[in-house]
Amino acid sequence: MNQVRPYSLFTNFDIDLFKAGKHFKLYEKMGAHPIEVNGVKGVYFAVWAPSAISVSVIGDFNYWVQGEHELSVRWDSSGIWEGFIPNVQIGTIYKYKIVSHHDGVVTEKADPFGRFAERPPHTGSIIWQDHYEWMDQKWMDYRKDKNALDKPFSIYEMHLGSWRRNVEENRSFSYRELAIDLVEYLKVTGFTHVEFMPIMEYPYDPSWGYQLVGFFAPTSRFGTPEDFKFLIDALHQAGIGVILDWVPSHFPEDAHGLGNFDGTHLYEHPDPKKGYHPDWKSLIFNYGRNEVKSFLISNALFWLDQYHADGLRVDAVASMLYLDYSRKEGEWDPNMFGGRENLEAVQFIKEFNMAVYENFPHVQTIAEESTSFPMVSRPVFSGGLGFGMKWMMGWMHDTLEFFKKESVYRKYHHNEISFSMTYAFTENFMLPLSHDEVVYGKRSILNRMSGDDWQKFANVRLLYSYMFTHPGTKLLFMGDEIAQGNEWNFQSSIEWHLLQYDLHKGVQHCVSDLNQLYKTHPALYEKQFSSEGFEWINHQDSENSVLSYIRKGHNTENDLIIACNFTQIPRHNYKIGVHHTGKLIEIFNSDAAKYGGSGLTNDKAIKVQNTPWNWKNNSAEITVPPLGLVVFKIQ
Repeated sequence: MNQVRPYSLFTNFDIDLFKAGKHFKLYEKMGAHPIEVNGVKGVYFAVWAPSAISVSVIGDFNYWVQGEHELSVRWDSSGIWEGFIPNVQIGTIYKYKIVSHHDGVVTEKADPFGRFAERPPHTGSIIWQDHYEWMDQKWMDYRKDKNALDKPFSIYEMHLGSWRRNVEENRSFSYRELAIDLVEYLKVTGFTHVEFMPIMEYPYDPSWGYQLVGFFAPTSRFGTPEDFKFLIDALHQAGIGVILDWVPSHFPEDAHGLGNFDGTHLYEHPDPKKGYHPDWKSLIFNYGRNEVKSFLISNALFWLDQYHADGLRVDAVASMLYLDYSRKEGEWDPNMFGGRENLEAVQFIKEFNMAVYENFPHVQTIAEESTSFPMVSRPVFSGGLGFGMKWMMGWMHDTLEFFKKESVYRKYHHNEISFSMTYAFTENFMLPLSHDEVVYGKRSILNRMSGDDWQKFANVRLLYSYMFTHPGTKLLFMGDEIAQGNEWNFQSSIEWHLLQYDLHKGVQHCVSDLNQLYKTHPALYEKQFSSEGFEWINHQDSENSVLSYIRKGHNTENDLIIACNFTQIPRHNYKIGVHHTGKLIEIFNSDAAKYGGSGLTNDKAIKVQNTPWNWKNNSAEITVPPLGLVVFKIQ
């Protein structure tokens, strides 16, 4: 007996937009919505299953019996099944039981638009309606000044489950506990933004969240949707932006997920050459299907709209862009022009970025993209993909390779550390030292450095100092800021106990001061994506392994002079060219004693001499400490 009443939240215009791939607020229509119809409270359900011959809502309220509550298919060939079920309560667990016309396949699926889910390993969706009252209006009003490309943008990337754990109860911190401890920690360390590795519901902990099932549900591991909003709200009230990892590149084959949803390849591409990812053993979205585009772009906008996210870092963009990604010859087919680009994915990415910036102009989209695909962070109207920023993977790779080398050999690889400046302004680059660099046997950042213990810590401080004075925005993964000794392990906490040791505490202090330096000196951010913001003093001194350069903002009075020494030999009376007259005042030194360094600093103002050097009209003699970086302001 069907106890479902006819009802619809869709208009004809909604359906037209959905079919055209242009409905970007599907979350207001699809899924489970507690409403009142003719004075009766209940839930309206809507699910897309065009190959179904019947769709039942099964759950706690009907003892999971198929056919008790069958939805009705719409007449307009949209493939949407819908209906109103009276007296269903918020908090009820449910799924969709779908019988396909394709060989009679029967699937039992979680709601693709479900707002909350059971805690894994359970797989049901939960009917939910939160009434959270945001308190972050001040942030929302001024975040355009915090998220702009000419403002400091320093990200602390973190995995919620392993940042800090409640030892007594052997569990991760909850969203609300993080709203206290994480907020205070970020205020102390000075990061402008935090990036959460995927918090959308996922079934498998070792995936770190990158195998999503509940695209519209924050994981129940750490609390309710309101709890997650509370965390974001607390961060905003503290002046800290929130970036969410977003994964439109693939999804797992779990039986309750999107795969084979209505007995057919609904969300995934039907051709395994385009629809199956050999590396991750997962399915790839059909980017050419309009309804799938509506689903994905609606999902992106959902987190910006409903959760006030300040940006989306898009995972594995390269895997979307190329048909031959991780495929051997014969395992992929060229596009219509004979190339290897996935034209449907390229178009989808452009439409995604246009939709985000049209609806939320003060957020940022950030591409994790590792190839030389052109104009990733250039506007769509000028031929680009439309991202706000792109990870600078080349800088990350070359820099870490350089720092692995013993300092005595670095002079033979001097170009590796300076090479990034040959392409630094071809994109709006973010410099990432992410979770990917401290897993799978790569070792921690500390243990990737060369030398004895003192040199390793000095190298870490030098690496971060070079990163923060290099053009581009910044990203550090949790644990890097305290020079954690071991690789990241998603099952355990950061090694907070190391902060009892001066060298680890010194690195944390150094990172905090670097964030403060970055935020308070316009020369480091106003032109961070423009060649006008950088000028070499000398990049050719390979014999001494020293680099020197100028960072510039809008006002020349704010220019900063930076010198880096990549050996443990101090450089006394080191002569550099200076483009202005006056005095050099040291404002940062990574070798300061308070960071655990040797304390070799430029304590007194250094007079600039009217003697040409390094193709500059003036010069000065400075001290560049061992394995250290020093920053001067001109007065």
